[in-house]
Amino acid sequence: MMQRFSCPFCGPRDETEFFYGGEAGNERPEPAENISPVRWAQYLHMEKNEKGRAREIWVHLTCGEFFVMERDTVTHEIFKTEAFHGERT
Repeated sequence: MMQRFSCPFCGPRDETEFFYGGEAGNERPEPAENISPVRWAQYLHMEKNEKGRAREIWVHLTCGEFFVMERDTVTHEIFKTEAFHGERT
């Protein structure tokens, strides 16, 4: 069954138009030149991936805009979507 996500810029669209960008709140370690390879790998690849309510970064491939979606990872209920303002937190 296809889901419908609501882009804050374009409105409701089929899930095939969207791409998952990661968990919101995963703060980029800085300054980059002082970050160990282990810490960098953790930032890039390790996510909480918890069941239940989550805040995630998504991109709408049609308009190219990034946004934050708050949804339940078990039931797939979407609580809200909002514009992403460049911060990953």
